[in-house]
Amino acid sequence: MAEMTRPAQPDLGSRILAAERRHAAVWRIEFIAVWVVILCGLVAFLLFTIKFDTKFLSTAVPFILGGAGVTILVSFLSIILAIVLAALGALGRLSRNPVANGVASFYVSLVRGTPLLLQIYFIYLALPQAGIVLPELACGVIALGFNYGAYMTEIFRAGIQAVPHGQTEAAESLGMNGRTTFFRIIAPQAFRIVTPAIGNDFIAMLKDSSLVSAISVQELLYRAQVAGRPTFQSMQTLIIAALVYWAMTIVFSYFQGRLERRMATADRSRGGV
Repeated sequence: MAEMTRPAQPDLGSRILAAERRHAAVWRIEFIAVWVVILCGLVAFLLFTIKFDTKFLSTAVPFILGGAGVTILVSFLSIILAIVLAALGALGRLSRNPVANGVASFYVSLVRGTPLLLQIYFIYLALPQAGIVLPELACGVIALGFNYGAYMTEIFRAGIQAVPHGQTEAAESLGMNGRTTFFRIIAPQAFRIVTPAIGNDFIAMLKDSSLVSAISVQELLYRAQVAGRPTFQSMQTLIIAALVYWAMTIVFSYFQGRLERRMATADRSRGGV
């Protein structure tokens, strides 16, 4: 009789991989279930404790959502200003020139030692006394950019120092001067290193931008307060504002995660070449 052949059995590696996939799938299901339970509990709590006025919300929600664009605009402009100030501050902190180093160190110490809200009020109230009158939006952007620039200075400094010194030596061996080496070799690599930190700071700035409502910038929180105060329904409008902040944070966190994964993949590809 012809010898019967047994069906091929999956090897140990395949079985382990299949088990890991099953475990990951179960973990994701349990994770989502926890979120659903918590969200349902929060929704039930709010529905039983707060009487939502649907007629009021039908007019208040579009008005509040109109401030989301201002929030994003303030955050984008502020993070750009913060990047510029952080780059200059990092160069000053790394400089051997005592004047540049002293100015950068003083800037970082002053900003990190005072509250952001105080800085917003100071710029909003002090500049007019000096004869400089700016719109509330510009004052908010300057204050936020000035504040975050100080914190990001140390991030940029660490990013520059993280670039291997051999890169500088290789550039010098090719005849590049110090400025060319920095802008063509050091700066691009340092910027890649600090990009995830910039993304984190931008997400944090989305929430801190709510502080500019104190100087009447019509962003998300300001509009939520304006909509709720006249009818004493601030709780409802603040909940709407909180949900919008949360949604924006989730969206930008998602794109930041994708950017980090793409950068990590690109780094591995270059490393494997």
